[in-house]
Amino acid sequence: MTPPAAGGAPGGALAGTVRAGTPAGRWVLAATVMGSGMAFLDGTVVNVALPSIGRDLHAGLSGLQWTLDAYLLTLGALLLLGGALGDRYGRRRLFEVGLVSFSVASAFCGLAPTLGALVVARAVQGVGGALLVPGSLALLSASFAPEDRGRAVGAWSGLAGAFSAIGPFLGGWLVDAVSWRFVFLINLPIAAVAVWVVRSHVPESRDMGVSAGGRLDLLGAAAATAGLAGVVFALIQGTVDGFTPGVVAAGVGGVVALGAFPFIERARAEPLVPMEIFRSRQFSGANATTLAVYGAFAGALFLFVVQLQQGLGYSALEAGSAMLPVTLLLVTLSAPAGRLGQRVGPRVPMTVGPLVAGLGLLLLSRVGPGTRYATGILPAVIVFGCGLALTVAPLTAAVMAAVEERHLGVGSGVNNAVARVAGLLSVALLPLAAGLHHVEGGTPAFAAGVSTALRLSAGVCALGGAVAFLSVRRAAPVLPLTQPSMTTACNDQAVLR
Repeated sequence: MTPPAAGGAPGGALAGTVRAGTPAGRWVLAATVMGSGMAFLDGTVVNVALPSIGRDLHAGLSGLQWTLDAYLLTLGALLLLGGALGDRYGRRRLFEVGLVSFSVASAFCGLAPTLGALVVARAVQGVGGALLVPGSLALLSASFAPEDRGRAVGAWSGLAGAFSAIGPFLGGWLVDAVSWRFVFLINLPIAAVAVWVVRSHVPESRDMGVSAGGRLDLLGAAAATAGLAGVVFALIQGTVDGFTPGVVAAGVGGVVALGAFPFIERARAEPLVPMEIFRSRQFSGANATTLAVYGAFAGALFLFVVQLQQGLGYSALEAGSAMLPVTLLLVTLSAPAGRLGQRVGPRVPMTVGPLVAGLGLLLLSRVGPGTRYATGILPAVIVFGCGLALTVAPLTAAVMAAVEERHLGVGSGVNNAVARVAGLLSVALLPLAAGLHHVEGGTPAFAAGVSTALRLSAGVCALGGAVAFLSVRRAAPVLPLTQPSMTTACNDQAVLR
């Protein structure tokens, strides 16, 4: 084995020189897809296991909400810190730490004896995910040569998105064939392979303009975490225990902490999130679209899979298989969607995609007891999957094209934080908005509430498309590569054309 080059992997690859279609490029892509895909998978694979978890651990709807939201809470709140840590201390190093910590927490989830233990382990799992998700895209962008980054991001988007979509099917099979506990234990072999690939084939990279000895923005991270925790706690527990003074205080404190976050960031010499990145209309608009689309998807999937099992009598495997067409569509259509974005710019697919996905959710809202899969569910799932596939790759590329190379980790962290926070808030808020907080699963009232929730999700998804139309522009002309600070943005914009 050859000695590692400076800043490279043992194989000698240097950051910024890896080419798409080469063995080195495939290794980097494999590592980043396995890492981020594992975190994305865990965001959806648990959904079909929720009824089994509820039966075994005696959990009601609020307990099932916390099983999802404990993970999304720490993941969403700490993604920003995870991206900044990778830029500072090395993206490969932090990515590897994330893989190990995520897999250890997954083992504790699989062995959890009580609901409380599971919720705590899920929160720890989210911490590991916060290092994996932004690290994967930043590591990918920093490793590939500028002219190949758009192609690599498109491949990453489709494959990592497929992990997320295959979750319901895989989770259903594991629940029916073995136990819901293997929904978490399946992460261990994936993480082991990913660690080997990272150590053997992925080059190291970091933001050379940031001092590793500088002061981390822990106050900003604390404000984001406390703010999200307070708001989500109030939304979930308020529907169970009532809006007692303690619950209201937690909610108000969360709102205050979130409101203080941008002021904290502006006052920091080295902020967790440089507020100037939001001056880009495209960056802000693409993140607003992310908030709408991913929020609609997460909330709808949470409730629809439960309804399939409790209202329509599906097994866990059947409920997971019902969403399998989404996986197939993501795998087959993400690359063409990426090429479409390259030709016409991200605005068109980012506008049309959420509208189509919203139509699919609207069709799913008509599903009820007695609905046949082939005529009532499958067409709606296909429409939704087409819209999602049309959106994902152009959306990711548009976000990364709007930030400078030195902010790759932060930009990725912000976008992924927005996506996870969207799911977090949707899972907490959607059942409340649809009147499901005091309704027993499997009843006509629950089915009516799920239909209402799906219609609300469809409207939110369509709103995301409208935001993209108003804020995302066609890619700018390519600027000379001799301007280092603009290298990534210019080349990502070039592939979007």
